[in-house]
Amino acid sequence: MSIHITTARATDPDVAAMLREHLREVEDITPAGSPSIREEDLLKDSAQLWAAWRDGRVVGIVALVQLEEGHGELRSMRTMASARRQGVGAALLARLLADAESAGYRRISLETGVDERFEPARRLYTRRGFDLTGPFGTYPKNSQSVFMTLEL
Repeated sequence: MSIHITTARATDPDVAAMLREHLREVEDITPAGSPSIREEDLLKDSAQLWAAWRDGRVVGIVALVQLEEGHGELRSMRTMASARRQGVGAALLARLLADAESAGYRRISLETGVDERFEPARRLYTRRGFDLTGPFGTYPKNSQSVFMTLEL
């Protein structure tokens, strides 16, 4: 069962369903006052999305939002529970980074949670060369966030 990655739109019904699931789950596990994902951020023209497909179904998504020239934010990385630990996240991340570098990005940053449920994602980002940093963009410093950056 191979994974096929395509660019996507947040308005695609399969992608939109996965985004809604992702937003619900993150909202449920993120403490009050922590940075939150807003679906409208992913509908902006500056947002680029990718979807991982297997057997005609979306099994993962990831987004990149431009913060400023040459600096993007990785957003909304999500793999369906049934497809986890099968390389979907790594494949999505590799595609995002390759496309970002081709588009002239020099730095990719991300914010993720400190909760243990975010640990697999943090390990993936670390393996790909992301380093721990402080807040970026409009994020405030807070105890519920982990900030990471990769220089391309």
